[in-house]
Amino acid sequence: MIKRLFLLVLLIISLIMITACSQNDYSDLEAFIHDSGNGLHGQIDPVPDVKSYRHFTYQAFDIPNPFLPRKSDQAQSTINGIQPDLNRSKEVLESYPLESLLMVGSLQREGSIYALIKSPDGTLYRVKEGNYLGQNFGKIDHISETEVKLVEIVQGGVNEWTERVSALMLKN
Repeated sequence: MIKRLFLLVLLIISLIMITACSQNDYSDLEAFIHDSGNGLHGQIDPVPDVKSYRHFTYQAFDIPNPFLPRKSDQAQSTINGIQPDLNRSKEVLESYPLESLLMVGSLQREGSIYALIKSPDGTLYRVKEGNYLGQNFGKIDHISETEVKLVEIVQGGVNEWTERVSALMLKN
């Protein structure tokens, strides 16, 4: 008996659900769709004109090959005469980049002026004009109480060398 009553209630509930889903009242949705375009006054830009194709002839033979040296190796090094002495033995301070060296003072002794240079490892070195600093073959040109001026030889290309003036300022 309880089983029949349960089945009857289940049948009634399923019939109510089926009738609820069968309503075709979409008036609120149709009203929304109808009114959604109201108030919009946008304008689409016209399609741009298509430019006509211009014929271009690629002439790679007139352009230098980027994979070859721009100047001959021997000619460039002998033209400007600038070239580092690769056969001389390097000094201790040439193993450090110039940016990592610090000028911490200067000394004057018997008419000669010396600069005190501190390396990154904390060692103090005394240098004079003619000594070398940095990794770009920098030769000390002038020493004053506040700076060390040097001329570096920098490689610009294959066997192409240029001179650059640099300075180490006294660190307070």
